[in-house]
Amino acid sequence: MAKLSLLFVLCVLIITAIAASPPSFCKCTCFSNSTIIPLSSHTSSNPDVPNPARAAAGTCSMCNRAFCLSQRLPICKDAEEKDVFTTCFQRDSRKDQIVVLTFITTTIGLLGWATVRKLIEQRKSGSTRIGEAQQGYTPVGR
Repeated sequence: MAKLSLLFVLCVLIITAIAASPPSFCKCTCFSNSTIIPLSSHTSSNPDVPNPARAAAGTCSMCNRAFCLSQRLPICKDAEEKDVFTTCFQRDSRKDQIVVLTFITTTIGLLGWATVRKLIEQRKSGSTRIGEAQQGYTPVGR
């Protein structure tokens, strides 16, 4: 029983470590065009300007109009702050992906087990042909 509890705790710790931080993105819209910039691996596109101090890497607090304009995006050429709109969003975390894949795998496994069980029962009873499997049915219309 202790080994089962230890295994459960280990699985929870692994899932927590994997799901630490989902990737964040900043959508910069200038005029009617937009582009998406990943915040987690942000480096300044202008080599002359050093990276400003920012909040924790990949947070949505840095996704603002000034950030989009500092990227010197081609779509934002000649744009002022009033022409820029920003949206921050996050992709699905690894934890969400693990939960979905676990559900799908479990469902497929249960359906497969139900199919195998039915086949085993049919073989034990000896009715493997279609005609024998339908021997309890009375034909209609003859």
